[in-house]
Amino acid sequence: MDGDVLIRRARTADVRGIRRLIDLQGPGLLLDKATVTLYEHVQEFRVAQRPTDGAIVGCGALHVMWEDLAEIRTVAVDPECQGMKIGRRIVTELLTTARELGVTRVFVLTFETGFFGSFGFVEIDAAPVPHAVYEQLLRSYDEGVAEFLELDRVKPNTLGNTRMLLRL
Repeated sequence: MDGDVLIRRARTADVRGIRRLIDLQGPGLLLDKATVTLYEHVQEFRVAQRPTDGAIVGCGALHVMWEDLAEIRTVAVDPECQGMKIGRRIVTELLTTARELGVTRVFVLTFETGFFGSFGFVEIDAAPVPHAVYEQLLRSYDEGVAEFLELDRVKPNTLGNTRMLLRL
């Protein structure tokens, strides 16, 4: 299979492909998101599109959480395309976007510690925000923020993953 894919900003027409990639990952690997949430956050996503048939074969999102903090989330690659460095290209693009936005720290909750470690992410123990910011983040309705804060309602979805942080 040709390893050449186009990495680009997601469009609303890509949400069905993003949904398919999330569903292909199996339960417990990614925080499940309602399709409506994917549409609401489509501007956060980058996708990998295969030029031969237009299929979306990879995705990832950058969600700004605070002035200096963003999270990379929902990184997924079609199992048939793994090993083609698609995930690496998507994360590189998301980190570039974080720098452009002025974010100085990027956070990830992951089972793929080796992959994210190769970018310079390091394991951390707790949410890397002061108490006052934590209190503000508690007001968010975003499930990813709830996961970041380790709220009980999302713990069944995140058991066993690792918190990692990269300083840009």
